[in-house]
Amino acid sequence: MRLWLCMAAANGFIAVAMGAFAAHGLEGEAWQNARGWVEAGAHYQMFHALALLAVAVLSGRATAAARRWLAVAGWSFLAGIVLFSGGLFVMALAGVTGLGAVVPVGGLSFLAGWAALFYAGLRHMTTPAEDP
Repeated sequence: MRLWLCMAAANGFIAVAMGAFAAHGLEGEAWQNARGWVEAGAHYQMFHALALLAVAVLSGRATAAARRWLAVAGWSFLAGIVLFSGGLFVMALAGVTGLGAVVPVGGLSFLAGWAALFYAGLRHMTTPAEDP
């Protein structure tokens, strides 16, 4: 639970910082494409920071089987943040456009995380009535 809470907080922080940087540090026509990439990366990073927060909260009351699937979701969300958001950030700020091929893999990682979260909820999470 602590790992996912810390990862949620760190990624939320970075998403806000990158969004602010895009809004205030990438001004002018020359930075228009870069600004869009950073904004998109920050947007997806923030949503998935919140997903990591859900993983942290749910892990505290999950069965052992659910915790395994929540961990798959958490690691998938982190991989997606690194590959998708990180790829967009590097493309925007370093001009390394060759990472464009990595960004969709990050999107697939996000999808895998949501699928694992869905499976954990569908098959392994208990309801309050089922708790001992």
